[in-house]
Amino acid sequence: MNSVLPADPAAPSHAVARRYRLNRPRNNDDMATTAPLRIVIIGGSLAGGSAAVALREQGFDGSLTVISQEPHRPYERPPLSKALLQGQTDEPDWVGDAAFWSGPTVQMVSRTVATRIDRPAKLVAAGGADYPYDRLLIATGSTPRRLDLPGAELEGIFTLRTLDDALALRHRLTDGARIAVVGAGWIGCEVAASARHHGASVTMVDPLSQPLVRVVGEQVGEVFAALHRDHEVDLRLDTGVVGFAGQGSVSSVQLAGGGSVDADTVVVGVGVITNIALADACGLDLANGGIAVDATLATSDPDIYAVGDVAAHDHPHYPGRVRVEHWANAQEQGRHVAANLLGGEVAYEARPFFFSDQYDLGCEYRGLADPNTDRLVVRGDLAAREFTAFWLRDGHVAAAMNVNQWDDGDALSELVESGRPVTDEELVGTSQAT
Repeated sequence: MNSVLPADPAAPSHAVARRYRLNRPRNNDDMATTAPLRIVIIGGSLAGGSAAVALREQGFDGSLTVISQEPHRPYERPPLSKALLQGQTDEPDWVGDAAFWSGPTVQMVSRTVATRIDRPAKLVAAGGADYPYDRLLIATGSTPRRLDLPGAELEGIFTLRTLDDALALRHRLTDGARIAVVGAGWIGCEVAASARHHGASVTMVDPLSQPLVRVVGEQVGEVFAALHRDHEVDLRLDTGVVGFAGQGSVSSVQLAGGGSVDADTVVVGVGVITNIALADACGLDLANGGIAVDATLATSDPDIYAVGDVAAHDHPHYPGRVRVEHWANAQEQGRHVAANLLGGEVAYEARPFFFSDQYDLGCEYRGLADPNTDRLVVRGDLAAREFTAFWLRDGHVAAAMNVNQWDDGDALSELVESGRPVTDEELVGTSQAT
């Protein structure tokens, strides 16, 4: 998983979005007269798949086309770096059942790349065919960032994004295999844990001071560092990568300042690049590395919406634009946008949420914090890895993360969503943050 990205301070205030299309659902008669006959979705992963299922559930009976580069029907990605990579399952969690995608309900155009959006003509070009639309949803997601370094073309260097990536990588995570993980973000940490599950030798390299430091800061990041060290991962922090060596296949990772790490498999988890080329080419507004959308997830073209990784959202509860690269955001935005595609004008107001499982540690994160500026308050025992971390901003909880504690989820959500003032004593001195 990738971290929640910060808002773009240069973006226009969400007050602009509140002048239009915000929390003003049309009445049923208006929705009936403006409902589209043809909806095209570009992107067949979680966000796009969730939108398609929700459209049918909400009664849309017009033409519904989903254009997807993948050979598989839509699925959720979290199991790829966890249960599937560990061999606990051979399949991800599918979006909808197989009959939905293979029957007449939806035209699923698989293994196909959309190459052009013709906004005046309202057409999407893909695979040598044109697909007309009344409303268009862009859910093109992101592509793992690769390292432009010497030896990066060697066999045995992986990124992890798709089901096929996970299945191919799992075959190499064997007892005694030498695995190097470049990047100590969520993907890197989960891959390292899954590789150790198989008995592989793991080295994790990152130029930053702690795992996950951009999301959770130094103090909580050290908890994750200790976790991986306790499971015999060789952590090389404050260390950059300058290249890869090998004859045809990778055999080592070359480190900045000299030295190397032996590896027969390398997993690169250094973030993603959003797939916004189509939107850019057709003239849609961009912001914060994504497609600019208002509170309702509409783009600068009122007949085109965007969700998931690519959506730079004018969120009603945050200044500027927020872009989130996590499972819950893709799923919930996909579900939410269906009603707006059909004529609704309801703002998407959900706060970011994500979870991670590493070894015997599980955690859930709610909200949006900046660990560099927000103040950390901890309830529980960091050393025992049973705690809740709160990030406070101006006296309220900007984000909360529970680690190996599962009783307070609703209370933590209320704290984050309400924005009400709290004291350190209230957070630390009670059994529940209520």
